[in-house]
Amino acid sequence: MRKSFRSLAALLFFCMMSIAAVAQSVTITGSVKNSTNKEGVPAVSVTVKGSSSGTFTDEKGNFKLVTSQKPPFTLIFTSIGFETQEFKVSGASDAVEISFVPASSLGVEVVVSASRVPERILESPVSIERVNVANIRNTPATGYYDIFRNIKGVDITTSSFTFNTVSTRGFNGSGSARVNQLIDGMDNQAPGLNFSVGSVIGLTELDVESMELLPGASSALYGPGGMNGTILLNSKNPFKYQGLSYQVKTGIMHTDKRQRSSASPFYDWSVRWSTKINERMAFKMSAQFVQAKDWVANDTSNYLAGDASVNNYGKVVAGTRTSDPNYDGVNVYGDETTVDIRPFIQGAIAGNAALSPILSQFLGSPMMVSRTGYKEREVVNNNTVNVKLTGALHYKLTDNLEASLAAYWGTGNTVYTGSDRYSLKDLKVGQYKLELKHKNWYVRGYTTQENSGESYNATVTTRVFNEAWKPSYVASNAAGSWYPQYVSGFATAAATQFQTVLLSGGTLAQAQAAVAASLQNLHNSGRSVADIGRPLAGTDAFNAIFNKVRTTPIKQGGGLFLDRTDLYQAEGQYNFSHLTGKYFDLIAGASVKQYVLNSQGTLFADSAGRIKINETGAYAQVSKALFNERLKLSAAGRFDKNQNFKGRFTPRFTAVVKLAQNHNLRGSFQTAYRFPTTQNQWINLSVGGGTVLLGGLPELRKFYNFRSVNTLNDNPTGIAAYTLESVRTAGALAQGGNIPGALAALKEAEFAEYKPESMRSFEFGYKGLFKKKVLVDIYGYWGEYENFLGRRIVVQGLGGPASPFAGPNRIVSVAVNSTSKVKTYGYGASIDWSLPRNFVLSTNLTFDRITNVEAGFVAFFNAPKYRYNLGFSNTGFGYQKRLGFAVNMRTQQGFFYESDFRQGEVDGYTIFDAQVSYKFPTKRTIVKMGGTNLLNKYYKTAFGNPEVGGIYYVSFAYNIF
Repeated sequence: MRKSFRSLAALLFFCMMSIAAVAQSVTITGSVKNSTNKEGVPAVSVTVKGSSSGTFTDEKGNFKLVTSQKPPFTLIFTSIGFETQEFKVSGASDAVEISFVPASSLGVEVVVSASRVPERILESPVSIERVNVANIRNTPATGYYDIFRNIKGVDITTSSFTFNTVSTRGFNGSGSARVNQLIDGMDNQAPGLNFSVGSVIGLTELDVESMELLPGASSALYGPGGMNGTILLNSKNPFKYQGLSYQVKTGIMHTDKRQRSSASPFYDWSVRWSTKINERMAFKMSAQFVQAKDWVANDTSNYLAGDASVNNYGKVVAGTRTSDPNYDGVNVYGDETTVDIRPFIQGAIAGNAALSPILSQFLGSPMMVSRTGYKEREVVNNNTVNVKLTGALHYKLTDNLEASLAAYWGTGNTVYTGSDRYSLKDLKVGQYKLELKHKNWYVRGYTTQENSGESYNATVTTRVFNEAWKPSYVASNAAGSWYPQYVSGFATAAATQFQTVLLSGGTLAQAQAAVAASLQNLHNSGRSVADIGRPLAGTDAFNAIFNKVRTTPIKQGGGLFLDRTDLYQAEGQYNFSHLTGKYFDLIAGASVKQYVLNSQGTLFADSAGRIKINETGAYAQVSKALFNERLKLSAAGRFDKNQNFKGRFTPRFTAVVKLAQNHNLRGSFQTAYRFPTTQNQWINLSVGGGTVLLGGLPELRKFYNFRSVNTLNDNPTGIAAYTLESVRTAGALAQGGNIPGALAALKEAEFAEYKPESMRSFEFGYKGLFKKKVLVDIYGYWGEYENFLGRRIVVQGLGGPASPFAGPNRIVSVAVNSTSKVKTYGYGASIDWSLPRNFVLSTNLTFDRITNVEAGFVAFFNAPKYRYNLGFSNTGFGYQKRLGFAVNMRTQQGFFYESDFRQGEVDGYTIFDAQVSYKFPTKRTIVKMGGTNLLNKYYKTAFGNPEVGGIYYVSFAYNIF
């Protein structure tokens, strides 16, 4: 009984204390409205001055603040695009009604990515770009990710409608391993591909609060991958952004029927719902669905891939399917299979001696013939679908500590250009995160789970399809093989031509000359015979074979790759500035990461089992403001270790000089590095044209029995790998009859130790705001790369030392380091001018160059010399500032594009995008009508990628913040 009484007393005491605590708390309610149009302003920060108590206005501009602080006190109201306002509260019954005054947001935005701590963008020590909610709402782009197209220093490569890759500092390509992309702090890369798949997974458009881009080196704070930049995508916190929002966007593409037989619609529907359950708990959910008939890569130019017998590699040449028997269309697949038909001609002569005077004249020089291919539209499903689902639960453990559990999942069909064109079918990527976040520290753990679904290599699949329908050559069934049938049709046509001349009274020489003169017709006759019964794309016969091939793993002779690679990471950071601020500001952090490669031998050399790669890293940054904050210095450093490579330390030093209020000079010395990606380390993949993509680790060269001329991989009895340059020379000499000279010209490739790439960069810039109306940003940089990561193409002659090219040859693209120090330099400048009545004029210019690239080294530097953007916009004008618009022009010069797939010239272009919008304040809705590439002037961003045409759309959005 006594124990029960004590328990009851304790319970009563606790209840009394709780009641007292509630009684001591004060609840303040009120509203914030735009002073111009009297609309409620959502997501406004409401804080008690001098304390950590605070809240946000809801979607209607109302707020409720519970605080233990007794009146009187002062509330501070802040939001980007409005003047900060204070309100003094005398008692809980005070009616708080704030008339919020709009203001220019130029230069006042706060960024985090530059130094990992909040700071005004004007005071950033390095170049940085920021996109906010208002930019996203007013953009003419069809998706938020495409806004990067108009930012200085940025290149975007479009592989398909939903697969866009952001790159900086000139290293542009379909999938960038040189730019980190972080979503709410998580590395957004697909771990098997080693780069972010654009916006295919991650945030839905309605859940994006801001995007920040560091266009330069950022490894010192963000680790491997930040060689040339880091992108931070930040989502909306459910405590701040509440209510139901949705957006319905639909439009039309292919209006001129250039790529499709008819115009086609596209759809982009998204919804977000967020609510605050109480002052401690809130959650959000969002979804987005995108569907479109994608752009189709349709370049039918004749591409000379080259091999050991040809003194060329990788260029467009004259010819079509009917004029060149060895035709290889850029976006035609299956025609990469090519054979010298002279052995089959010799076989035909051996079987029928009467053919000798007719066909012997064709035995002198190689006679290369390729299989008949299929166009991309026939072997790739260009029906793009993308579904994204996200959700998060947030709980405030204290006023300063918030826990969150978040999930980001995406799936869909898209097309990606890598070593070949890849149809990513039923691709699925999920990211799951648990995080604790304090005002002074955070710790998070997350995982990325990748599933390639039924994704396949379009080139390999089509080549295998051809073999499945009719093999190129099978000795046991020569009559049923394609090349013997080809030569049979060729020989029959030649014999007919030969006999026609003789029967008309011609001589033997004249008959032979007539046959030689009709060579192309003979080839066409041979192809028509060999292609008898060839299935037409889309027919049941075609689909039965093709679907079987594309769903059979590459390892088993099909085109399917099975990528189930996972990524696991844990990291944390602590800001010691509240302890050290009297002397300096200090932050420090660390991370651990593990890749688990799992492609079952279809992508990586993991046939024997999964491959694990571990990485660890730690960083710190010290900063100090001097001379009454006119000079701010910082020093940062990071150390990282990958289990396959030595550790790397990368320092960074920055300085910001305040010339005057809102005018700052910045300078930095930065170092960066990147470990070879998981693919650069362990890839073992046969691609179009028979080339093998090989990782740079010595274990893989040993697997292919490379003979080495150095001690790093001593294998004197192996097969020599010759440099492509020497093979070209040898091929030319051999065709001229100089066989001894050809052998002497061959040089074996040397392979040094495979190392991480590193660089050092100097950057100087100025950012200034004139009369709060004109924002100017200028930067210039210079960088030097050591152990530059790229590829070198070598040829293994499998015919033996005495006659290395007598038999089949193996072309291998090996991941290597450059022996020279590659250098880059460039500059960028932008002006944003806030005109009267809310009009804004913006323009920017970018220049990037590369030098000192050794011959035969593929650097993947794919940038035009100059890019220029011009924009004119208004987020609200006219009656109650309901009208809005934006017009953008983007233009760039042509350039030469390098890739593992194809290389060639990309033409320059000038493109116009525009939109107009109208708001209905009482309904909290926005109607927008616009288009990208308004003039429908087709353009490419990469050689071998599809041409991009115009898109015209209308959208209806509700409750868009």
